[in-house]
Amino acid sequence: MINYRVENLTELVEQLKKEGVTIVDKIETYDYGKFVHIMDAEGNKIQLWEPIGE
Repeated sequence: MINYRVENLTELVEQLKKEGVTIVDKIETYDYGKFVHIMDAEGNKIQLWEPIGE
């Protein structure tokens, strides 16, 4: 699985939904950041991570 560090995960997920990207789960928040998983066009799972405090 590929992991990308992103900024403003909530806004990014909304934009990806508008573009037709498959969002696998809901955004989860932990002490060290927010995470969500998406699927690319080839069916590969990708993790998006927004670190806390950066």
